[in-house]
This record gives sequence, C-alpha cells and structure tokens, in this order.
Amino acid sequence: MTLEGRTALVTGGGGPLGRAFARALAAAGARVVLAGRNERALTEAATEVGDAARTAVCDVADPASVRALAGALADEDVSLLVNNAGVAGPVRPLVDIEPDEWDDVFAANVRGVYLMCRAFLPPMLAAGRGDIVNVASVSGKRPLLNRTPYTASKMALIGLTRTLAGEVGPRGVAVNTLSPGPVRGPRMDRNFRLTAELTGCTVEEAERDFASRAALGRLVEEDEVARALVAMLAMPGLCGADIDLSAGMIAPA
Repeated sequence: MTLEGRTALVTGGGGPLGRAFARALAAAGARVVLAGRNERALTEAATEVGDAARTAVCDVADPASVRALAGALADEDVSLLVNNAGVAGPVRPLVDIEPDEWDDVFAANVRGVYLMCRAFLPPMLAAGRGDIVNVASVSGKRPLLNRTPYTASKMALIGLTRTLAGEVGPRGVAVNTLSPGPVRGPRMDRNFRLTAELTGCTVEEAERDFASRAALGRLVEEDEVARALVAMLAMPGLCGADIDLSAGMIAPA
C-alpha cells in the first residue's frame, strides 16, 4: 500500500517501537513526525528514518505541551495519529504500589491518548478523513501478575478506542487499537530483570517462562508490530477493532 501525501504523527517516537513505526510508515510513503520527551532520542530516530521525518518535543500527559505541539504542527495535515507513548510502570504486587506510581502510569498511557486525540481530531473531522491507532497491549486480556497499573491502563485504552470509534467513525475517522506484546527490546528486558528480582529466578528463566505463554513460544519483534500497523491502514473497513499481535499470548494456556 502507499501512504503518499499523508502525514503521520507518532508519539513515543524516540523509543524502539516508535522508531520501528516511523520507519515502516516512511517506507510506505508517509511524512512522519516523531514526538516525545527526549530530544536526543528523537533526533537519533529521525536520522534513522531519513528526510521524511521531523521531530517535536512533547509530554503527552501535559495539556500545555500537547497544545504547543498542535500549534507547532499547524502547517502539517496530520491525518494519521499513532498513540504509542507509554510507560511500563512498577513490577510489584498491587498492595505495594504507591498512588503516585499508579497515577503516573495512567497519565502517560491513558490521559496522554485522550489529550492527543482531543488536540488532533478536530482537523480530521473537519476534513472528513483520518486514522487513529492506539497502541494497547495483550496485557490485561490474560493475567499479568504484579503489573496491575499497566494492565488496567491498557484495558482502559481499548475501551476508549471502541467508544471513540463510535463517536467519530460516522464522520470519516477510523479509530483502532493495535495490541502487541511481548515485544523484544529494552522494556521487556527491564521487566524480566525486575521479575527475576521479585521472584528469585534468573533473568533468562523469567524470559523463558513469559515466552512459553505464547502459542508460538516466542517474543514479538518490533518490525513485526510496525508491519502490522501498516497492514491495518490498508484495511479501510477497520474501525473500533483491537488487533492482537502477540505470538498467540492470549491463546488459552
């Protein structure tokens, strides 16, 4: 497929998955805006993508920062929004998680999506076209012990997507969720390390145990998730859907 003539805004653009999304979107012909909090990481990501990319520093959980981003991109016709920014949160039992830690996860993973949609939906609705893809997770669709803030936030995102799709679909904007996981990379390495510290197993054992829960018995690669995003955009009838890309992680145990 081709995304020629379209501008895609990817939050969390400096991270590994954000970079994979940007590369895939640019390869399909889109102009890509990488947004995130770390300017250095964004610059490195844009260098990987090439001339089709530009960067913008933004904290998606901060209304003023999101408003500033929308103003900075007033010259761009953003018809594709990929809400990828998020945090993993603590790896501990719920009773040991502080309220501030819980709020931090929901601020990044849910509030940030709300603020980005609120800022960038109006031009899409005015044009009668657009796509929003919210990056959720398989976490929460089956138990993920000691990760309640993260799983709760990602399930909230699926609910947000389904309701928003009903609101804006009739006006030409498709809203869908892409639920990857577990994706090989620094975030999962962190989770395996923290799980090992919490349970007394080795990091390697934590990874093997987690991967064994998937039907394919492995983790998912970043580029696989990015290709799934582009494939979703090639399905014009897709709206309100939740696409699982987890190597079968939600298959019955």
